[in-house]
Amino acid sequence: MRVNPPQCRLRDGRLQLEMPGEPLFPAELVRSAPEAEIVVDAARARPRTDIAYVVQGVTWEAVYQVMLTGTRAQVTGTATVTSRALRADSADVQLVAGSVRRARNKSLEEYSPAAGVAFFQRQRMADSIVTTEEAVGETHVYQLPGRLSIEPSVPVTTALFPRSSAPVVQELIVPGVLPWRGWIGQNSEPNGVPVQVWYTIKRAAKTPFGDRPLPAGTVQLYQADSSGRVQLIGEASNDHTAPGRDLRLQSGDAFDVTAERVQTDWSQEQLAPVRRGMPNRQRITAAYRVTITNAKAEVVNVDVREAHVGSWKIMESSLPVEKLSSTESRFRISVPATGEATLTYTVQIES
Repeated sequence: MRVNPPQCRLRDGRLQLEMPGEPLFPAELVRSAPEAEIVVDAARARPRTDIAYVVQGVTWEAVYQVMLTGTRAQVTGTATVTSRALRADSADVQLVAGSVRRARNKSLEEYSPAAGVAFFQRQRMADSIVTTEEAVGETHVYQLPGRLSIEPSVPVTTALFPRSSAPVVQELIVPGVLPWRGWIGQNSEPNGVPVQVWYTIKRAAKTPFGDRPLPAGTVQLYQADSSGRVQLIGEASNDHTAPGRDLRLQSGDAFDVTAERVQTDWSQEQLAPVRRGMPNRQRITAAYRVTITNAKAEVVNVDVREAHVGSWKIMESSLPVEKLSSTESRFRISVPATGEATLTYTVQIES
């Protein structure tokens, strides 16, 4: 009798104020997931046809575990595939690492360490038992071993390579401070600065670990305590690392080694221009004292790095100085056990 609002007259004369019954449909007529129907027209018979397509909703990340044991490091790597929507049963999975530009449908996957995840449903002749890798264009493709079942919100983790051993070097660094205005100022207040802890994992060419390209990801650093229990001592991010390139990581700041920098002298003078019509120049001379305190029971070596701008030179210093670049110099200090060491230097800058 009426559709909106519904009003239906039954056979016995009564009225029903809603649509009668619930419609039911055969399962084969209902599509609960996206589907695609493809018609292939081939000029000749083919034993197999592979279909590849780009989908969204799957990401992967690389995580590396580094166990520090003195001057050596034991390194393992894993890849974790996570699906938000895609479902695949017994899939052959490849991971693509690199900077792959996407021009449409931009999403978080574009900025992740993984450039893509490829799934192949066909059966290989023999499934590999280890992850293999090859360069394709300017990317690297990692073939995961076996066949994986991918479910939404269920991470799947696979080893990228067997455990490898490599030399490791620890550095303690007092970073320089480059003024944000690009010019040195006057400041007589002591400035406590962190002592950064850096580890460099050597990856020499023609070694099992050195010849391995590493996708960008997260590196976790571990070390055993006196009872042999493994403790997390730092975590860092790494970029895509080509074969033969060292892995350099900052694990955090030192606890028992501290530093303080203070400006002890400062002067400024005007200089004549280089030639007529040019602006006047300025010359600034500043002196600094850096005090490093070591609460450990052993001697530590610390690199003090200082940042500079303009035309600069170290006029005098209590320790030898090494010029690393046009904006950075380095002093190396040996700090005695449960003691302290002091660096003094004077820098002159013209602008």
